[in-house]
Amino acid sequence: MTRLKFWMFLLAAVGALSLVAAAQNQGETKMVNNIERKTCQAPDGVTIVYSAAGAGEPALVFIHGGLADRTFWDAQIKAFSGRHRVLALDLAGHGESGTNRQKWGIPEFAADVRAVVEAEKPRRVILIGNSLGGPVAIEAALLLPGRALGVVGVDTFQDLGSKIGADEARQRAELFRGDFSGGLKQMLRALFHPDANPAIVAEAERRMARTSPEAAYATLLSLAGYDTGPPARRLSVPIWAINGDLFPTDVEAVRRVKADFDAVILPHMGHYPMLERPEEFNRHLASIVTELSR
Repeated sequence: MTRLKFWMFLLAAVGALSLVAAAQNQGETKMVNNIERKTCQAPDGVTIVYSAAGAGEPALVFIHGGLADRTFWDAQIKAFSGRHRVLALDLAGHGESGTNRQKWGIPEFAADVRAVVEAEKPRRVILIGNSLGGPVAIEAALLLPGRALGVVGVDTFQDLGSKIGADEARQRAELFRGDFSGGLKQMLRALFHPDANPAIVAEAERRMARTSPEAAYATLLSLAGYDTGPPARRLSVPIWAINGDLFPTDVEAVRRVKADFDAVILPHMGHYPMLERPEEFNRHLASIVTELSR
């Protein structure tokens, strides 16, 4: 696996940041500003903190990845919560959620997502995850049979079935453990087009720098040997992706793993479409939500 693909797989969902005005509804909803802070317990006892707003089904569940937290989806919560129940959680070790996890990994993060859904009790959900949050969304959908209508990846699923070797995972983990700031800067350089707004890049770095280095280290180590292919094949609902073009998406190769896969590719877009062009991102997401809700 290439270095860029590793960063692509790892990275958090860095959503609408404070520099970017909250996106308009793009035909989906009026904005709702009343966001509740709520908690529940993961199966291993870790406290999971999440934001919730709005009403209506299907509920939309936003999942970040490594180095992020739930606030990065605030603009999406506001844009969609006039018509849907919208949830965004801090995975264990991130944001306000507990760090007292003994076993780390994508299946454990998926159990965090299920805990939130079970606490809220929607009948139907659509799971939306950026980067590492994409594989987490697939695993969570498998834990929610009969409830999950589909999975939407955000700059992820460029391919399915790649594995990260143990040595590579350990090298990356040690980089973040030994020089967290340097590792973060190196990662971010690979994830934006060269002419990306420098203020957005700087704000992304500022937010991501708040992550616990130990949680980042544990998350990186846990990725060794994980294969997205088998859980994707077991999934009985569709997978979509809203991807930039910084990393090429091989749609036909993905369909050989998951036949009912489709993707929207945004031109001249990096790893964070919800950040760089949030109105365009929300417009595409609204269309996919409508399609999956039928």
